[in-house]
Amino acid sequence: MYRLTLGAATREVADQRNLPVFIQSVRAIDYRERVHHVMTARNALGPGLAGLAAWVGLVGTASAAAPTLWQMGFQPAATPIMRELTNLHNLLLVIITLITLFVLGLLIYVVWRFGEKRNPTPSKTSHNTVIEILWTVVPVLILVVIAVPSFALLYHQDVIPKADMTIKATGHQWYWEYQYPDHGELTFDSNIVEVADLKPGQKRLLEVDNRIVVPVNKTVRVIVTAAPDGVLHAWAIPAFGVKIDAVPGRLNETWFRAEREGVYYGQCSELCGVRHGFMPIRVDVVSDRAFQAWLVKARKEHAAAPAENTEMVATNAATAR
Repeated sequence: MYRLTLGAATREVADQRNLPVFIQSVRAIDYRERVHHVMTARNALGPGLAGLAAWVGLVGTASAAAPTLWQMGFQPAATPIMRELTNLHNLLLVIITLITLFVLGLLIYVVWRFGEKRNPTPSKTSHNTVIEILWTVVPVLILVVIAVPSFALLYHQDVIPKADMTIKATGHQWYWEYQYPDHGELTFDSNIVEVADLKPGQKRLLEVDNRIVVPVNKTVRVIVTAAPDGVLHAWAIPAFGVKIDAVPGRLNETWFRAEREGVYYGQCSELCGVRHGFMPIRVDVVSDRAFQAWLVKARKEHAAAPAENTEMVATNAATAR
């Protein structure tokens, strides 16, 4: 017998196999409660403060993109690039499934039709012009069908449209440093929230002390690098369709335009040492009003935090040694 408490829900579960079902049902109830609180807050605060309420957590956590129990497939696409990636994946899945079934059917037919009992005198045919043309032309046509959306996607990933803002992400051992050069050189470090420090509702191995905040429906250019004396990292957000290496002494860049508000998680996706699995990324996508409110708050917080950041750097350096 298991006794579980998630938020305000408590239940005794007799079979361990029923635990995922219970957890999912509680999450659904929690989501509906959050939406109710959001609408209540909007009505009470009015439009002037609704954006600020979204930033402090009333709205942002309602649509979080993170791994879920028994998940199959990608996280829901939050950007045009991820939507194209998902479409290309689905197209390729159909093509390879049809090819596999076709080849399997041929094999079964050949085994059945040309077995020794049914075909005691084998044919000595060595060439067939029609078949040879078909097995050359058909694969070429299939590759063309794949190439058209693939090349278009590569172009859209590589060519960055005119950006509304820029963020610089620098990988250290083992945390991220972020800069907002378009907003008064705002700079801060983002470290993982250790398991012992997690608050209710926060996600293990994904939560950070300082998250990235960007406005919704804005093109964000991300410049990615690593500390000159560091190692390779990779900045990746699955729901954005973004994954790019952070190389010491070199600048790489990518972009995204999140189309809906919410919380999006990622992790370092390049083996970078003993704490590689402890470099999460969190991006909060909020309204323009909420973003401006966050900027005011962040400038005050991080202008007085260099000593704290220095202490964290020293701790990570000691871990590396």
